[in-house]
Amino acid sequence: MRSLGSGVASFYGRKFHGRRTANGERFDMSALTAAHRTLPFGTLVRVTNPRNGREVTVRINDRGPFVRGRSIDLSRAAAEQLGMISRGHASVELDIVER
Repeated sequence: MRSLGSGVASFYGRKFHGRRTANGERFDMSALTAAHRTLPFGTLVRVTNPRNGREVTVRINDRGPFVRGRSIDLSRAAAEQLGMISRGHASVELDIVER
């Protein structure tokens, strides 16, 4: 695994459900996907919430986040697994999963 360091994650869901992502797929808020500004589409990223120790592996299929100070935008399903729904964002650690 290769560390991308730490950052802030947010999530997107209902409002974007069914819309096309930057790679042409339809966004599915129940899939384990994410948006990142620069990582290639298809990259697998392990996202860890150090506050509770939960982690999830997501596949990059979109571009974003477009909010200053955010590192990654997660699908709602990924955010649920990390336990960050109520706050809307969380400090996370990011690692690229080697294939």
